[in-house]
Amino acid sequence: MSHKLFDTHAHYYDARFAKESEGADVLLAEIFAGDVDTIVNVGTSLENAPICLAMAQKWQGMYAAVGIHPSDCADYAFESLERFAEFLEEHRDFKAEKIVAIGEIGFDYYWEPYDKEKQRFFFEGQMALAEKYDLPVIIHDREAHGDSFETVLRFPNVRGVFHSYSGSVEMARELVRRGWYISFSGVVTFKNATRVREVVASVPLDRLLIETDCPYLAPHPMRGKLNHSGYLHHTAEAIAEVFGKTPDEIADITHKNADTLFGL
Repeated sequence: MSHKLFDTHAHYYDARFAKESEGADVLLAEIFAGDVDTIVNVGTSLENAPICLAMAQKWQGMYAAVGIHPSDCADYAFESLERFAEFLEEHRDFKAEKIVAIGEIGFDYYWEPYDKEKQRFFFEGQMALAEKYDLPVIIHDREAHGDSFETVLRFPNVRGVFHSYSGSVEMARELVRRGWYISFSGVVTFKNATRVREVVASVPLDRLLIETDCPYLAPHPMRGKLNHSGYLHHTAEAIAEVFGKTPDEIADITHKNADTLFGL
């Protein structure tokens, strides 16, 4: 691709990069020399939040999102939300720290056992912090579409993105109507992803984002491999086909949308 891509959701602190490749730094040097110029490195816990900030300082094209993932909150006491609030306050010069969002946060009803009320406590608490600091949010919604939608409706002043979207066309339309962005990962390239591509087609181009969610969800034809931002062009190409656009056009559109959402 000749135009630059924006990977809106990655996890470059993940141990898989050290185990299955020469490491994240080697990959990132290659990626930023290629067709990706911007990456949001998305945190999931109190432990990896500082790592996200350090990596953002190291790489010019990298930014950080910090938050407590619904699955990770199982490891924390309820009081840990106060620790996260203190972390944000300590790093509240968000421009200098390159913090562009709170995330990923939300609900995950796939991995059992799970505690709905604990997930709700952390989700709502972090939405309130996003409202306080006027930061967008990155929503994780896995098999919890109704509860996720209902929760964001209770915070009408907060906006953000539903990442690696797996909900319905109807829900996507309602989210867009309320100012939300919808992001799609390599899943859109899978041969059995007809329904996902139908949802893609329903999203206005000015509300569309793309991501890798690496090291997970490697796109076709890289399924089963360690995913990274260098594979993002496969997702752009699949979405371009849906809209009858060129991959470069999708790169430009989604990059502009991400710049707008994250205030870059």
